[in-house]
Amino acid sequence: MVRIRLARGGYKKAPFYHVVVTDSRNARDGRFIERIGFFNPINFRNNRNLHISIKRVQYWLHKGASPSKRVLKLIKIYE
Repeated sequence: MVRIRLARGGYKKAPFYHVVVTDSRNARDGRFIERIGFFNPINFRNNRNLHISIKRVQYWLHKGASPSKRVLKLIKIYE
């Protein structure tokens, strides 16, 4: 099953997440199919801390991918 979820990056106590499309069996920070955005929860009020390619999200949803709960919330915020 293909999922749209967050992959953690950054360093200790300063997380940074990439929004990725991946197989659900892969590790959280492991291999992915496509990187479609990013999310920086530090100083989240700034608009430059969230970017998601809506066209690619729609493409993957049409192909049958399912977003995680957090990614679904971020998509709604970004639109």
